[in-house]
Amino acid sequence: MKHGRSKGSYACTASKNHLPDQHNFTSSKKARTTKYKCSECGKCYCRKTVLKVHKRIHSGEKPFECSVCKRRFTQKPYLNAHMSRIHRGEKPFECSICNKRFTQKQNLDLHMRIHTGEKPFECSVCKKRFTQRPHFFKHARIHTGEKPFKCSVCMKPFTDRSCLNSHMRTHRGEKPFECSVCKKLFTQSSNLYKHMRIHSGVKPYECSICTKHFRQKSDLHSHMRVHSGEKPSECNICKKRFFSKQYLNVHMRIHRGEKPFKCSVCNKWFRQRTNLYTHMRVHSGEKPFECTVCNKQFAYRNGLNVHMRLFDHFDHSRDERLAHSKSRPCECPFCGKLFKIDMYLKNHIRIHSDAKPYSCKHCSGCFKRLDQLKRHLLKSHNEGTWFTCNICHKNFSVNNNLKQHLRRHEAVKPYVCSECPKCFYSASELTQHQPVHSDYKRFCCGLCGKDFKAKHRVKMHFKRCSDKLGCKNVWSLLKLQCD
Repeated sequence: MKHGRSKGSYACTASKNHLPDQHNFTSSKKARTTKYKCSECGKCYCRKTVLKVHKRIHSGEKPFECSVCKRRFTQKPYLNAHMSRIHRGEKPFECSICNKRFTQKQNLDLHMRIHTGEKPFECSVCKKRFTQRPHFFKHARIHTGEKPFKCSVCMKPFTDRSCLNSHMRTHRGEKPFECSVCKKLFTQSSNLYKHMRIHSGVKPYECSICTKHFRQKSDLHSHMRVHSGEKPSECNICKKRFFSKQYLNVHMRIHRGEKPFKCSVCNKWFRQRTNLYTHMRVHSGEKPFECTVCNKQFAYRNGLNVHMRLFDHFDHSRDERLAHSKSRPCECPFCGKLFKIDMYLKNHIRIHSDAKPYSCKHCSGCFKRLDQLKRHLLKSHNEGTWFTCNICHKNFSVNNNLKQHLRRHEAVKPYVCSECPKCFYSASELTQHQPVHSDYKRFCCGLCGKDFKAKHRVKMHFKRCSDKLGCKNVWSLLKLQCD
């Protein structure tokens, strides 16, 4: 069809009909589009039915309800699309590259930017780019400090609505995301995703300096400050500095006296959640740390480290041999008792000296051993947790002592002498018994050199010997001998 133009009008050569000129035609079209105007926002529509649908935005009216989930919609086409794609599982839009399917075309368009690398939205402050406009707007609030979404319960503000919705679950106690392995519940899917790395062992974030791997990016950022020496977070009370704000927040509980985590079994309180989890192993008997050489299990990592002798000033290969051999290269210069490492020897030497390095914070009491201090705190100041026998109700300050005590009720003697059929409740009782079968005298007086089989005999002798020689300060004598 060809159109020829006459002055002031457009004429169709086929039908001889005349159309108004371009200006009049445009004006006529504009007149039709502005026929129906919204009284709320001033937006104009060409048809009354379209305006009617538009007004539902202002009124909140949603006349079309889903019969399955009761969700409501402003228009019937939206309801139909919802029914087919959500409840019938239809995903008509497919990615031509990875074949992933989507319920809506706009979701497919956003997905395609992953393959093309397109990031059309750029932050004018830091030049960071984004694939989606909502992500860009959310990021922009970091620079402006705007937090328009506020919790109606605790009034805490948030940068976006999704963070507010996740936060509201903490007030309602909702944890809709469950770990399929350990059944632990989470308020956010992102927390569940991070938690699953514990079971899978995946640590995707690697330090570029020491090649150490981390489960979370934030942990890597904090770790990098170890190499740089940066400690940006400072305590405003004691001026101590920390690698991250999280460590500072935990530290501040010391000054405030806060212990927000409570044991549900013995009602003991802790400053950190991790300390509570570790403490719960006392009640559950769990021992997750196992020696790779002898398969002995430990409740705490430092117990395994002591067992393996993994100290910085020791040779690791030498220590591993010591941990699983009878070699005891460290000898007490007073009684001749042998130890595997210097730490055990130093603790032992306090028996022969007046040193009492453990002092009570409530009174002037001082003690040679940490377990003595713990028992004092329990008996005198009611601080700490007693371990009570459920048969005779006897109390113990150390859980291991309770375990040994329970063997006596159960008549279990797991330690058997290799020379005779005699059995014992504890390893220390077996050790005390073994010298009976030999002439070996493992205890020696450090003052006169006399040897003894039994520990209690060298103790009695040593006291008499030191009085006889007039050694008042045994600790000073030891230092002279060591030098």
